[in-house]
Amino acid sequence: MTGFGEARGQIEGLSVAIEVRAVNNRYLKVTVRGSEPYPMFEAELEKVIRRHVRRGTLLVHVRVDRPSQAKDLKLNTTALKTYLQQIRGICNELGQADYAAPLLAGVLDLPGVAPEPVHFGAPPEDEWPIVERTLEDSLRRLDAMRKDEGQAMAKDLLHNHRHIKDQLELIRRHMPTVMGNYRQRLTERVKQALGDANVAVAPEHLIREVALYADRSDVDEEVTRLSAHLESFENIVRLEEDGPGRKLEFVVQEMGRETNTLGSKAGDVTISRYVVEIKATLEKIRELVQNVE
Repeated sequence: MTGFGEARGQIEGLSVAIEVRAVNNRYLKVTVRGSEPYPMFEAELEKVIRRHVRRGTLLVHVRVDRPSQAKDLKLNTTALKTYLQQIRGICNELGQADYAAPLLAGVLDLPGVAPEPVHFGAPPEDEWPIVERTLEDSLRRLDAMRKDEGQAMAKDLLHNHRHIKDQLELIRRHMPTVMGNYRQRLTERVKQALGDANVAVAPEHLIREVALYADRSDVDEEVTRLSAHLESFENIVRLEEDGPGRKLEFVVQEMGRETNTLGSKAGDVTISRYVVEIKATLEKIRELVQNVE
């Protein structure tokens, strides 16, 4: 599910700001950007993230403003000299030496002259706790936004669930008429085929053929199992709080399996129409479920 969470923390001159952006993904993928050394410590940040998020592509931006220390404030003298020489040389070459002074006033802002200190290695011991707390706060705000989206998604899932349930009920109602329709069609075909030859067909032969068809096209078990899967699906959506996404994926897979079997065995045009409608709705559910935590 998509979402955004942002939090800030501060302690003894150290300022931390963390943004977390999430988009849909069947799996968890974390990318960390921002102040050094945190992009290199993606695994440590992911351990914190996994306490809150199981699925999604997360972009985590960590910004840490540290108090400056004397050892960190260094000018790149080589770059500074090069810029000064080039600016003065160009102004003298153009015969505009007076232009050099205002241009030199901004030389410290040029790239590489006064680089920001780069921190390598592990985060300082006094820094990691505030970063972890700030990340937790941003993840809690992300959770709040994702829960709102999850409630809307649950309504959509239950709406599709009801539609499949309605189609299955229509199949149940139509099933008793399937055998009678087949018997009538078979009788008419046989009479038409043998009418010119003036040959009669024994009723027991028709009965045997109808019985064989009934055995091949019996979908009671598939209907019962699909109904059970629908009940499990509804219970997971309404009651499950501990990572329902994977469970829903499994149930939807089993629902698709039973629907395919039902459609192939039924051999009835009306039931086939209901099966097509169920398959189309299952596809909508499958796309939604991939984004469920």
